[in-house]
Amino acid sequence: MSPTLVRHQLPDSASPHRTGPPAHAGSRSRTRDWAEIQERMLVPLYEAAYDRLGVGPGTRLLGLGCGTGLALLLAAARGAQVSGVDADECRLELARERLTPDEVPEHTRVVSGGPEAAASGGTAFNVITAFHPVGCVSTVEGLAASLTAAVELAERGSAVVLGGWGPVERCATAGALRVAQRLAASGEGPEHVPSSWRPAGRDDLEELADRAGLRPDGSGRVACPFGYADLASAVRGLMSTGLFDAALEAAGQRQVEKELAEALHPYQRADGAVWMPNVFRYVIARTR
Repeated sequence: MSPTLVRHQLPDSASPHRTGPPAHAGSRSRTRDWAEIQERMLVPLYEAAYDRLGVGPGTRLLGLGCGTGLALLLAAARGAQVSGVDADECRLELARERLTPDEVPEHTRVVSGGPEAAASGGTAFNVITAFHPVGCVSTVEGLAASLTAAVELAERGSAVVLGGWGPVERCATAGALRVAQRLAASGEGPEHVPSSWRPAGRDDLEELADRAGLRPDGSGRVACPFGYADLASAVRGLMSTGLFDAALEAAGQRQVEKELAEALHPYQRADGAVWMPNVFRYVIARTR
């Protein structure tokens, strides 16, 4: 397998798949929180998509918004050749650590550049993933543009996997994320609101695939419970998603942490652990 990591620097309006740690003060610690606490919550989504597509030897995968690289690592463990793009250098540093251990095989490459650099030797991708929930993004148009650019690097008929939140009534975490939505809206001006969470629409993923010129080829639902050892870990994990960035700007860290902890109390068990069942959706589309 040949993991390749690419730093894909997009303008702000074209980076909607960015849902990991924010690129501002404290981003390094939040990157660690994302990698060590929160990212694993989406493993069932990654594995369900990989199982359905039969990801393994012969798969050449490009991960959009690859974050700290866990989804890429899981695909590489199945024998896939993986490449990843992201706008956040802090996240990519951790992804490089995961994908390039001390004893690096000669065929393992970590490169920097645009998405075209990921297509080593002109070899086209046959799987593209955009796992981070569409309900977390600021504009669907930006992600559609990113997908369109990535599709140009893929074989005809390649699979494109899009991930998103399931129905709001099936996602216990929605109550906590409404804190981010409400506090963000308290800021001055509408610019604070788009970067916060919003409930998923029924056809969000299908509409995104259509915008990117893809044809639908199936969908599924996956249970992705969010489980934390204690309340403090739950607060750190959720704040590492980037969904609370606008709330932090509008209300400050102390207020955000206070209200988030209060919203999490109903999900805290007698032993102190926090457990929130969620359902996520994925759509598989194909390049034309």
